[in-house]
Amino acid sequence: MKTIVLAFAAAGLAATAALAQQTVRMGTEGAYPPYNFINDSGEIDGFERALGDELCERAGLTCEWVTNDWDSIIPNLVSGNYDTIMAGMSITDEREDVIDFTQNYIPPVPSAYAALSEDVDVASGVVAAQTNTIQAGHVAESGATLVEFATPDETVAAIRNGEADAVLADKDFLQPIVEESGGELMFVGDDVLLGNGIGMGLRESDDELQQTFDAILTEMKEDGSLNELIREWFGEDAPTY
Repeated sequence: MKTIVLAFAAAGLAATAALAQQTVRMGTEGAYPPYNFINDSGEIDGFERALGDELCERAGLTCEWVTNDWDSIIPNLVSGNYDTIMAGMSITDEREDVIDFTQNYIPPVPSAYAALSEDVDVASGVVAAQTNTIQAGHVAESGATLVEFATPDETVAAIRNGEADAVLADKDFLQPIVEESGGELMFVGDDVLLGNGIGMGLRESDDELQQTFDAILTEMKEDGSLNELIREWFGEDAPTY
């Protein structure tokens, strides 16, 4: 699908029914649980899959999910390989120079450092982060030595194999890994609040599609269904709206 044409009612309300039967290709990484991952059946799963399917259902659209490596996920959106990005992507000014975002569907949440020892100095040590993330940008400016990896799993592996002293990532990604490590991994240093929350990325030319999804996100915040999804996937203590 190259473009999506929306009809608007005379009263100014979006006629989302005009989008019925249209297919929207939803781009994701498939490697960042609980936001998005590949389940045991080989299918895309996670919070963003559930939310994206709900957005499409309410808009009368058909979702078609596509996986793409993180480091090329924005260029391949711009080039038309898919129509949206739902991949745990934080809204930043730098990214908004290239693409547009909906309002956030996850409020700003902390990033955290994890390491094998509580004695690690994250300000001067070697810190792993996924490439092209706000965490990588923060480490690069912090005075620590940044080592970048293509996938989030590789950043965690780096501290286990001695390539890095610590990893910086979204805390809600690291939390289950730390808890399941049996004490091998631990949080160190202070949490860091980065970005303006997580939103759906779209091409700058897709204003109508952005407006459609924005309106539904507003609706889901008001009716409480977005908070329900957040708690389902991130726990009862997760930040909500």
